[in-house]
Amino acid sequence: MVNDLALLRLLQLVSPGLPIGLYSYSQGMEGAVEEKLVTTTDQVYEWIEGLLEQGMAQIDLPILSRLFDAWSLNDQAAVAYWSATLMAYRETFELRAEDRQAGQALARLLVELGLEDAAFWLRRSDATLANLYTLAAVRWGVPKQQAMLGYVWSWLENQVLCAVKLVPLGQVAGQRLLMALAEQLPAQVERAESLTDEAMGGSAFGLALLSSRHEMQYSRLFRS
Repeated sequence: MVNDLALLRLLQLVSPGLPIGLYSYSQGMEGAVEEKLVTTTDQVYEWIEGLLEQGMAQIDLPILSRLFDAWSLNDQAAVAYWSATLMAYRETFELRAEDRQAGQALARLLVELGLEDAAFWLRRSDATLANLYTLAAVRWGVPKQQAMLGYVWSWLENQVLCAVKLVPLGQVAGQRLLMALAEQLPAQVERAESLTDEAMGGSAFGLALLSSRHEMQYSRLFRS
């Protein structure tokens, strides 16, 4: 069970009002819409579901679990290793820049909120959002499974909001997508926690290709 204070801290961490600029990134979706690969509600569902299964559940969430354990043990070598590993999985300049910028922005915020451990990551090129997120979760007493669910929920919500703006979709359609895709999150978190180091990893070739094209896209609303 999550105690009341830990729940409030979790809600703070996953809130779209967190001032780290995640609303300015689409993680390749803008490129997919530009190429007319994602133009309907069903295609948005398939796009996000694919990224959830091939990316989040295979890479981000297993590494987030390891980062949580490393911060819990104050194992700085393991923290650095897993943050750098996560950055190495980012296949394009834009995706690496997004993770670094979001991680450094969260580091600045956490320092302002009194978490001095975050200061080390203010200018590091291997700072990642998952790294600083797990630091805050550990220091604020958020249990691991709830932290993982919160992280993937925040990602899902941002992806749906991007689709609402880009496709575009109506607000009701966006809420239906959130409800349908959120049903998969607990199982994906459980699967991610069970992965060994050898089983972890994957690649979404379409995301990498579209992200590369997005770097040269003439007109853009989002930074990735």
